[in-house]
Amino acid sequence: MLVTWRYRKRKGFIQSFDPRAWLIFFSCFLASTLFFWDVRYLAIFLGIALFVVFTSGIKWHEMARAWMFIGGFILFFSFLTFLTGRGGMELYDKEHLIRQFAANFTILGWQPTLNITAERGFYAISMLIRVFSIASMTILIPYSLNPAHYGITFRGLGFPDKIAYGMDLTMRFIPTLGRDFSLTMDAQKARGYEIEKLDGGLIEQVRKLAPLVVPVTIHSIMGSEDIIDAMDLRAFGIGPRTWLEKLDRTTRDRILIGVGVAILIVSISLSLFGMGKFWMPEVLTQGLPLLT
Repeated sequence: MLVTWRYRKRKGFIQSFDPRAWLIFFSCFLASTLFFWDVRYLAIFLGIALFVVFTSGIKWHEMARAWMFIGGFILFFSFLTFLTGRGGMELYDKEHLIRQFAANFTILGWQPTLNITAERGFYAISMLIRVFSIASMTILIPYSLNPAHYGITFRGLGFPDKIAYGMDLTMRFIPTLGRDFSLTMDAQKARGYEIEKLDGGLIEQVRKLAPLVVPVTIHSIMGSEDIIDAMDLRAFGIGPRTWLEKLDRTTRDRILIGVGVAILIVSISLSLFGMGKFWMPEVLTQGLPLLT
């Protein structure tokens, strides 16, 4: 049986809109954010994202694990970007050195050196704000979108029935797979399987995970076969599909769509005029030597 994310009806900002309007606004927000590297512009998107998060009505304990995983992922790669400067080289042509760390050994004549520059630090901050804004909006979708409206929402956005239903199943796949994995792990532990005592090399550990991976994989394949058979028996795809529920778009939904489209148009216009590129206050580079 398919399961869904931990959704419940709330009196929040997101759920007061038609899900189609909200997804259109989110798409415009996502596309608009990608046009900027200037932290001043990105701060606006961060403000919008934080407003949506704090007015969503979703409690911290409900999505704490998701926030911790996403937050750790963002911080790790932002710190990695700060150390290496990867990606930022295309946005700035010079760097002001703050500190240089050189290893006391060489590898084939090359001495490992870590350069800490003002540009890399500010670029990492820009990336952190940018990715956090997008992630904050994305993480709310499974908690605020009614699972019963997945297919109706995508169909209402103009997707064909097959694609709409396929996206509906995709949205349900991850929590269903997590449920199956948890049940399989409990069943194997009841039979004496101790996952905490896995040892050996990488290949050996993967081999010892077979009692978990194999049953979950087989069950997923069998479940998909059952869904395909059920759809075939109902002649799915022969003609237009009917849906049990209907979504009605209101004036406030049209306003939200208009705001999202306006943000996207303004973002594209600013980008065409060369605005929103990487920016850093000159005061941060005063007195710092150029990296050669």
